[in-house]
Amino acid sequence: MDSILQLGIDLILFLQSLGEWLLLPMKTFTFIGNEEFFLFIAPLIYWCVDAGLGLRVGLALMVSSGLNAALKFAFHGPRPYWYSTEVQTYSAEASFGAPSGHAMNSTTIWGRLAVGVQRKWFWWVAIALIFLIGVSRLYLAVHFPHDVLLGWLFGALLLLGLLALEKRLTPRIMRMRSTEKILWAFGASLVMILIGAGTALLITAINWQMPADWVTKAIQAVPGGEPPNPFSLDGLITSAGAFFGLALGAVLLFDRGGFEPRGPAWQLALRFLVGLAGVMAIRYGLKAIFPEGEALLPYFLRYVRYAAIGVWVTGGAPFVFIRLKLAKSKS
Repeated sequence: MDSILQLGIDLILFLQSLGEWLLLPMKTFTFIGNEEFFLFIAPLIYWCVDAGLGLRVGLALMVSSGLNAALKFAFHGPRPYWYSTEVQTYSAEASFGAPSGHAMNSTTIWGRLAVGVQRKWFWWVAIALIFLIGVSRLYLAVHFPHDVLLGWLFGALLLLGLLALEKRLTPRIMRMRSTEKILWAFGASLVMILIGAGTALLITAINWQMPADWVTKAIQAVPGGEPPNPFSLDGLITSAGAFFGLALGAVLLFDRGGFEPRGPAWQLALRFLVGLAGVMAIRYGLKAIFPEGEALLPYFLRYVRYAAIGVWVTGGAPFVFIRLKLAKSKS
């Protein structure tokens, strides 16, 4: 394993030797692969382009992020700057390295968008972005090459699996009562948590401990920063809560007939601003009230907070749009 890690360090050093002029473009591509970026894109599509596609993208992102958290626990691999002091640390992460969440999420989401757009040129754009996002993670020294390759692999497998499930399950879901849909969504979110938390517990139960050398090098690489906390369940809880909220809001909205996402440009712009303001108010308002930490109550409240955001995105915001006459109801 050490030989593989050293080969990865050598490749990262080669990329970084090309010059710091690459730092801005590499950080830009990393931003395009951030979960936060997709959390802007999915509501934009849902509110202003195609509600069905936006919902699918949002749910796919939460599944990808939740599965990635579980896989990181399972592989429990280091970040390059945890392993070697040779690399220049341009970014820092608290979680394990493999597989790359950026590589996995970008493959799943840009791939799902390409399937939805159904344009050859968009496929080429998506493939280019997926590749460059992966390369950016190497240049910034937050991932080894095998982390990125695993991210692309699991992202592609997840995309294919979701497309197959979507084709198979959509007719059944459409026949379900609203309460059944809600219960299935809630159950799926709990399964996400159980898989991730169970994997973390299994790794710690076999007495695996993070090497002290990794912690020391991580702290040295980011002076004043906090040490890695790779077994935190925050990201997993966030994904599960948002998944349930998105599904719940969509069920409640479409029971009332749904809404028409098309409209004039000024109307779409106002929708996005109103919807985004709601997301920020819920996210930071509840964050100021709810306690944080790694205990049952903070985790439960984090689930509630992100479920509330999801409900707002797919149900609450469109209802407000209709009331403000920024959108028309389909009922």
